[in-house]
Amino acid sequence: MNCIHIQASRSYEVLIGNGLLHHMGNIISGLEGGKPSRAVIVSDDQVFALYGAQTAGQLQQAGIAADPFIFPHGEASKCMSVYEMLLETLSGLRLTRSDLLVALGGGVTGDLTGFAAATYQRGIRYVQIPTTLLAAVDSSVGGKTAINLQHGKNQVGCFYQPSIVICDPETLRTLPEEEYRNGMSEVIKYGMIGDEAFLSCLETEDASDWIEDVIRICVMMKRDIVSQDEFDTGKRMLLNFGHTLGHGVESCSHYQIPHGIAVAMGMAAMTRAAERKGICSKGTAERLSKLLACYELPDETPYSPEDLAAAAMADKKKSGDQLRIVVPEAAGHCIIQTIPAAELEAWVRASGKE
Repeated sequence: MNCIHIQASRSYEVLIGNGLLHHMGNIISGLEGGKPSRAVIVSDDQVFALYGAQTAGQLQQAGIAADPFIFPHGEASKCMSVYEMLLETLSGLRLTRSDLLVALGGGVTGDLTGFAAATYQRGIRYVQIPTTLLAAVDSSVGGKTAINLQHGKNQVGCFYQPSIVICDPETLRTLPEEEYRNGMSEVIKYGMIGDEAFLSCLETEDASDWIEDVIRICVMMKRDIVSQDEFDTGKRMLLNFGHTLGHGVESCSHYQIPHGIAVAMGMAAMTRAAERKGICSKGTAERLSKLLACYELPDETPYSPEDLAAAAMADKKKSGDQLRIVVPEAAGHCIIQTIPAAELEAWVRASGKE
């Protein structure tokens, strides 16, 4: 088992190891703040069908009463109405601040649960149990919580750290192939922003053959960034590589294109644009496209520059008439650059494949 300490406003451990789901009741019982008397398991209908009974059983064996909150799977559930239903459920169960929420699932579940935990009674503890690769390597760590609005992704949220992250790579065996590809997009992102050696390993070795180490490396990279910039005002913005255009792709598709697939499109587009503007070393875009293809990820978007730029304008990194974008200078090294927001469409135009 790997144990990675995250130093933040609430410090906590990320546990990574096969079989951890079989021990999560005892792990949760020993959390700082004391053993909760009650926990609500927040999960979508697909994940709960796979792991809900086991999770509830583990909690009950540890002497913790367990209640489920199950919502329809998909990005559409990361919304105000489901968030409100979750809060009403917690209130109806008379949960107190000494109790606990358990986020059992992927990024949608983690974001929704974390935001509810941050706001219910001004803050209740929560545990992240990621069951997707994307959540394991990225969204379960770092404390970003949010729900979507009609006009943009993650427009309502806050920073609120979990009490612990329990990652059991065995849960990844039940992932649909598309969900695995979603996660690999974020894995490749970590290599692109700051670890060329890691990127090289992904090119020569199938990530599925060493997935626990892949998760560990990504979490350690995120740990180092979050410890320096918990609230996303500086270096942490590097983690948004591919996300400005990626969120635009998601919006244009009405969330029919999953997050990871959209981020892959966004990374490839920004790298091509950076090369053509002379910022990025030649050959980087081709190298990235080949790696994305290895993991069956796309490298171009299906939308016009006008539509994509307009959708991306809802991005949270926009400040007044300025926009901060993450730009690669080479494979394994990205920088944060501020541009006039009006120039984003020109960047998108420069990102097209020849």
